[in-house]
Amino acid sequence: MKRALLKEYLDEKAEFYNRPRFIGTDPIQIPHRFSQKEDIEIIGFLIATIAWGNRKSIIKNGHSLCDIMGNSPYDYVMEYDKKNASHLSFVHRTFNSGDLHYFFCALQDVYKNQQGLESVFSKHTSETSTQPAISAFKKIFFSLPHLERTEKHVSDPFKNSAAKRINMYLRWMVRKDTHGVDFGIWDSILPSTLSCPLDVHSGRVARELKLISRKQNDGKALLELDTALRVLDPVDPVKYDFALFGLSAFETF
Repeated sequence: MKRALLKEYLDEKAEFYNRPRFIGTDPIQIPHRFSQKEDIEIIGFLIATIAWGNRKSIIKNGHSLCDIMGNSPYDYVMEYDKKNASHLSFVHRTFNSGDLHYFFCALQDVYKNQQGLESVFSKHTSETSTQPAISAFKKIFFSLPHLERTEKHVSDPFKNSAAKRINMYLRWMVRKDTHGVDFGIWDSILPSTLSCPLDVHSGRVARELKLISRKQNDGKALLELDTALRVLDPVDPVKYDFALFGLSAFETF
């Protein structure tokens, strides 16, 4: 497909799927329960962390996380104490109560000592990419004593990971969405630096459309996809995540 026709086609599909009705089918509905910036940031990060597997299960467990935090994510994190750990009961696939305990402790440290999640990511975002920021964030986030197994829940793009879940989280926080799906509450990072959340859905469609040639959904494939999408729209390249995902998840593309 010629570039002009491809852009027209993907623009149309992005516009179709990037609508409020998308929220009801997606884990992004959980942070949409909140209005305070810090609440959205924290619950959004936790939901993105567990966003793999069955989407109904992700959403169900997302509501459970809200219940654990008394529907006040920021207040809960800031008041969290090690004594709370004995009362935690949570499992989503391989993410368990011990992992959640550390995430609460690390999030508290980020807000008390690092000026919050937006500050950490914005300080390390380059002029062209948020991928260095993800790698730096992981080092900062795991700077407290922790079990090594917990580290697997935050990917590092500098180890050739596509970092799908955390790229999705950054899309939620950064992208300026005129239709109200993504939040766009972080003004210190440009949407043009974002990377598309690359998963089985977006990867399959991207290959069919010749946007990427690499077979694995890894960091090298993500670089291919980012390069292609930034040609189509240099200002808002990750809007095409809606098109690529939608074409696979909701259509027989």
